Amino acid sequence: MLALTQDAVVAVRDVLVNEELHEEGGLRISTARIEDEAEFGLSLAAAPAEGDQVIDEDGARLFLDETAASLLDDQVLDAVVHDDHLHFTFTDQNGQS
Repeated sequence: MLALTQDAVVAVRDVLVNEELHEEGGLRISTARIEDEAEFGLSLAAAPAEGDQVIDEDGARLFLDETAASLLDDQVLDAVVHDDHLHFTFTDQNGQS
């Protein structure tokens, strides 16, 4: 299952609070096929879509579509704040980028 760093937990929770989605909403990670590769999309959602995997770690809720859940199963989500914007990155749970 996708793991979250403490920085990611804080960042996701802060985004949800700022967008007033902290009650039941979450950050949704979805996938789209671009040629032969999957690309991830991030969006805010008031609730998970049918079939989404829900991860709730200390109020940081993520909703992953079926493909994203499968592709990110062995990954760690991290977040880095740069001045006025936020970057999310994925790394392998074994420490590889």
